Amino acid sequence: MKKPIRKAVLPVAGLGTRFLPATKAIPKEMLTVVDRPILQHVVDEAREAGIEHFIFVTGRNKGVIEDHFDSSYELEDTLKRRGKALEYAALMGDLPAPGATSFTRQQAPLGLGHAVWCAREIVGDEPFAVLLPDMVTKGGPRGGRCLVQCVEAYDQYGGNVIAVEEVPAAETHQYGVVAVGRDDGHAFEITGMVEKPKQGSAPSNLIIAGRYILQPEIFQILELVEKGAGGEIQLTDGMIQLARTQKFYGVRFDGRTYDCGSRLGFLSANIAFALERSDLAPGLKELLHGFGFVSGKT
Repeated sequence: MKKPIRKAVLPVAGLGTRFLPATKAIPKEMLTVVDRPILQHVVDEAREAGIEHFIFVTGRNKGVIEDHFDSSYELEDTLKRRGKALEYAALMGDLPAPGATSFTRQQAPLGLGHAVWCAREIVGDEPFAVLLPDMVTKGGPRGGRCLVQCVEAYDQYGGNVIAVEEVPAAETHQYGVVAVGRDDGHAFEITGMVEKPKQGSAPSNLIIAGRYILQPEIFQILELVEKGAGGEIQLTDGMIQLARTQKFYGVRFDGRTYDCGSRLGFLSANIAFALERSDLAPGLKELLHGFGFVSGKT
């Protein structure tokens, strides 16, 4: 019987150098998409997928992340006294249950694989999810955001699951790429993985897209795996080793992913999420129309 996916690891120790100077004093994960931090959007996705325990792998100067997921007595009391019931309810709705968050430090910038390994004692001996906090997703025709679709595939197939998305063949050398085996359409068996293949040598145009479900045996591998690209411990290298003894499956996420670690992706996410808001969409459309981008009547 498969164990349920209850825990998620969120590696949030990165320095955010692509967003300097904004991230000199503010963690990149706390930059906002409309009025919610990027990281809150990712936690919302995990909650939607049934995650009960959120494990944040942090670094220095990331204390504001812990504060964000804690009670704020002064703010809560002020909202109540001023009769701001909707704002108070929204604030409390985002608050994790007692004991549902854990924080551990990645004391050196040794890569994603090392960050995941740092969560080993908190995860324990059960399968778990990994969500890259730069990636904000919106659900597609199948319903649910990316991790929801990954959990559905895990419930069907078991093993390890990786979300993938298509990119033009000319861009595959920038990403981790998977090879496709038995193909059931939305999900398929992964027969190989390669990190940033040489141009023209990728086994497919399906790239690893920042959502994973992994079995706990990955921790033993990450403890011993040699440093890879950039002198870092690469999660993909660990998964390649784990795939020698365990099944991996890919999920073609049919929604939209915004890479909020890039300036254009961040701006795109803000526009897309704002256009879904009834309180913002009309005014934003008028602004975009004024810039010559869209009709103000659409």
